[in-house]
Amino acid sequence: MSDFPLFQTGEEHEELREAVHAVAEDKIAPHAAEVDANSEFPRAAYDALRATDFHAAHIPEDYEGVGADALATCIIIEEVARVCASSSLIPAVNKLGTMPLILGASEDVKRRYLTPTARGEAMFSYGLSEREAGSDTARMRTQAVADGDDWILNGQKSWITNAGVSEYYTVMAVTDPDGKRGSNISAFVVHADDPGFALGEPEKKLGIKGSPTRELFFDDVRIPGDRLVGEPGEGLKIALRTLDHTRVTIGAQAIGIAQGALDNAVAYVKERKQFDTAIADFQGIQFMLADMAMKLETARQMVYVAAAKSERNDSDLSFFGAAAKCYASDAAMEITTDAVQLLGGAGYVSDFPLERMMRDAKITQIYEGTNQIQRLVMARHLLK
Repeated sequence: MSDFPLFQTGEEHEELREAVHAVAEDKIAPHAAEVDANSEFPRAAYDALRATDFHAAHIPEDYEGVGADALATCIIIEEVARVCASSSLIPAVNKLGTMPLILGASEDVKRRYLTPTARGEAMFSYGLSEREAGSDTARMRTQAVADGDDWILNGQKSWITNAGVSEYYTVMAVTDPDGKRGSNISAFVVHADDPGFALGEPEKKLGIKGSPTRELFFDDVRIPGDRLVGEPGEGLKIALRTLDHTRVTIGAQAIGIAQGALDNAVAYVKERKQFDTAIADFQGIQFMLADMAMKLETARQMVYVAAAKSERNDSDLSFFGAAAKCYASDAAMEITTDAVQLLGGAGYVSDFPLERMMRDAKITQIYEGTNQIQRLVMARHLLK
């Protein structure tokens, strides 16, 4: 591994944090409980994020984007997730869906799709996982067969975040069934209105209920050849490189959720009285809070370091991206669980946001690679 990198949140990063914090408090937090209770896409949050260019800030200026660096993008996701994890998936999944294009697409494809996303005219989703190809992505069965200059796409994708609200989908498919495993997969852009493309029913989930999760179905979907992302056979390589960068954003989402839980817990224990004193005065409570804050700040440092490595595209990004995502999501699960405990019965009911934050935290340990897979990624980096 390289020497431990230095990063610095400059004045512009802290000004950005203040701006996103204000938008989150004013426009997103008031709707978070309703979005969760009704499993509704957070339209108010989407409108607020588009109005402030926080919906897809990572897109370069060449394509009418803000050109936010990786750390700035993490700060946006973190601050939104602090009040509503579902809403934080708008900037996070826009980055996930478009990152394959940024990494591997032709200039024409980039300009055609990144520009409307940057303008807030479209959202992007990412289609990699299948029912029998989750952790083992190379085992996917979705296929695209060449037909002249076009491709005919058939198959299915599972657990696709923001499916149904996105206009575009980056989809991986086998294009050479007899080719070498992992080198026989290509990436395509699918449009929501392509004939033969259909969506499954929204999944009923434990958390992030405001972000729809659905299956994608492809029945002889004709994809023009100019929608290929990269060269044929490069799809899985691009997909895995994408995850190296976007796992960092899941770490940012996790620390945002954890920060929101800690903030709520601190406020509650300062007001709640037992035995004629605020429970914040009890040493046992103070020890819990200290441990929660220590885990959170450790996770934040890991995420920010990984973000700096993502920006530089360092050779050890795979390790740091996996480590940041894994540690931050484990910490978020522990912190939100402890926050519920600190509120006691109040933490268990939906009058307070802690039970929602605990439910939302769980998915950060699962998507974009389970934390067991993250540990394999890290171990392989160490052993290679």
